[in-house]
Amino acid sequence: MAHVELSISEAFPTPGASSLQPGPTGFDNADGSGGVDGFTRWSETVSTAAEPCLLIDRDTVISAVSSSGCQLLGLGSPISVLGRPLLGSDLRLLDFTAARGDLTEQDVERIPPLLALHSGRLARGLLRVRCPADDDQADATVDAISTPVLTDGLVAGSLTFFSEV
Repeated sequence: MAHVELSISEAFPTPGASSLQPGPTGFDNADGSGGVDGFTRWSETVSTAAEPCLLIDRDTVISAVSSSGCQLLGLGSPISVLGRPLLGSDLRLLDFTAARGDLTEQDVERIPPLLALHSGRLARGLLRVRCPADDDQADATVDAISTPVLTDGLVAGSLTFFSEV
């Protein structure tokens, strides 16, 4: 069995660097020079990642998704789902019963991306998803590992990595 370790830490500012402050174009340094917060950096990383991954913001809106993540979850293209709510996208979550029914609202709240977002802690679990574009395609079972993404010590979203089981 594979062993996965995930560690995320804040970058330490260099001596003389000022802290980031909200500005008209995102986050700017206090001296007016441009800066980027951690959430934006993760968004850029996820967008270009080869691995299946997804970044949602605190309102559960899809901020970034990799092409392989879209393919694995049956979401179409990354451009088509950006800015859409995770649960309002074409993502169809199924239970693990023989009937393969839709997850209940109570079960949906416990999927790793949402659990990490609401608890502020790492979350892991299996998901069964159905690709909406092709009902004849077999359901996919994926292992999801999620971590909260912090900005200024507050949960700004969650980052999830997927692996097909």
